[in-house]
Amino acid sequence: MKRWYRVGFACCAVALAALCLAAEPTTAPPGNENPNEVRPTGVPHRQHSKAKSGATANSGSDANSSATPRPRRTHRATAKHRDEEEPIPTQTVPGSIPKIGASSVIVIDVHSGQVLYEKNPDQIRAPASTTKLLTGLIVAESGNLERPVTVAQVDTFAEPVKLNIKPGEIYQRIDLLRALLVKSPNDVARCLARDNAGSVEAFAERMNQRTFALGARNSHFVNPNGLPDARQYSTARDLSTIARVAYANPTIRSIVCLPQLAFRYANGRTRELENTNKLLKRLPYCNGMKTGYTEAAGKCLIASGSRPGRDIIVVVLGDSHNGVWRDAGALLAWALFNPSAG
Repeated sequence: MKRWYRVGFACCAVALAALCLAAEPTTAPPGNENPNEVRPTGVPHRQHSKAKSGATANSGSDANSSATPRPRRTHRATAKHRDEEEPIPTQTVPGSIPKIGASSVIVIDVHSGQVLYEKNPDQIRAPASTTKLLTGLIVAESGNLERPVTVAQVDTFAEPVKLNIKPGEIYQRIDLLRALLVKSPNDVARCLARDNAGSVEAFAERMNQRTFALGARNSHFVNPNGLPDARQYSTARDLSTIARVAYANPTIRSIVCLPQLAFRYANGRTRELENTNKLLKRLPYCNGMKTGYTEAAGKCLIASGSRPGRDIIVVVLGDSHNGVWRDAGALLAWALFNPSAG
């Protein structure tokens, strides 16, 4: 009898310890970064803890790895599976604005342009692969999307995230544009830029001209893919301005809402591309737009959502791997369904 009593007591103790561990917060401590620390060129430099030292410093990867360790469910659990289990709020307390961990945020009403919420919206930051929304917009606005594009050798110089298109292969502009906005490959961005303007450098000039014309005056671009460069920067406010115009473009809207895409290579092989924007599959009211990640930029996301009579764009810059989905999802829900939000 005493033996069973001891076993029962031990089981209770283990269960109590598990409950305590589950109750611990999953967000990283705010002391790991200093949003006010800016390089002389104007691009913020993020400080990362040792736990993040294994993350890549590259753009367009939109990595699935989590910044916060999570207990494994089974010995076969993967980082992707754990990340997919991260809860995303779909409701907020009436009248409340969600607590946001990102460095820079803005929420706007698409139709009126009214700012519903902002946090450091004019902070100069590296935009990472959210840059590709501007790239896609310029390509879409140029038209002639059925035109064939021949891949050049110079297009392939864009590590690390690539679709692996090969020199001499021929694709239609629209197919490359879809791949760009769904999967975010850097080689495709270079190919579209060169095809559009003759060179990456000439395309960057078009990017700057377009943003200036839109009134986004605190941005500067030198490449079409968002790979790290001290001369490439933007702000949450400027990106929301660009996103608002992109949202009004029917070609862009028809692409950024796709959860996945079947891409056919020139040799006939087909590859299924999954959209890097995970909110598309998690929130029924999310309908786009573009993700981004570099070590300097942190996790970035331009997210759009709609319900009858209401369209919202959220820009989240400098967030954590898990926090970006939680923050953007909570802000979309708040702005779309809370009567006090604008």
